[in-house]
Amino acid sequence: MRYILVFLLLVSWEVLSAQSEEFMAEIEQYRTAYKEKFAKGGENSPLTPEQIPSMQFFDANEKFRVSASFELTPKEKPFEIPTSSGKTKPFVKYGIATFHLEGSEYQLAIYKNLRTTRMPMFRNFLFLPFQDDTNGESTYGGGRYIDLKVGDIENGKLTIDFNKAYNPYCAYGDGWNCPIPPVENILEVEIAAGEKNFKKK
Repeated sequence: MRYILVFLLLVSWEVLSAQSEEFMAEIEQYRTAYKEKFAKGGENSPLTPEQIPSMQFFDANEKFRVSASFELTPKEKPFEIPTSSGKTKPFVKYGIATFHLEGSEYQLAIYKNLRTTRMPMFRNFLFLPFQDDTNGESTYGGGRYIDLKVGDIENGKLTIDFNKAYNPYCAYGDGWNCPIPPVENILEVEIAAGEKNFKKK
């Protein structure tokens, strides 16, 4: 019996190890592609190629990839989200994601940008801005974003991977028009995952 238990433990460890390696590789690939977008952005990039190596990220952590239940909010009216420039951008709440992290339940609203979703290539894009207790310390004070798509929602479920949280362009310099996360998307917990604050050198 003891040998069977040892065998099962070894098998379980190998499965978990393989899952972790796959997860780490996925996040590394995502971050490489993310930085390449800045390198190819030319004049539209907030960073020069020389600054890109200074971008910082938390170590990938599967704890911050959460499974959420998702509820559509079809009766929501469009509203304006204030931006860092003092202007506003039109959004509508698409739904609410509910998830658990470290034993507590949290909710985040997910939005559609009413300007960009008029374009066919962005029709199914969703926008998840949020703030958390790391803001102003290890992460940008104005909050961070996560990109999602309508197709990511299946059978009322949605995976939110905070390891893919990224900075708005305003984290890198002035002159950008970045939406400020609404009050309903302020999390009272530290999300030590994703992109860290950018420190100019």
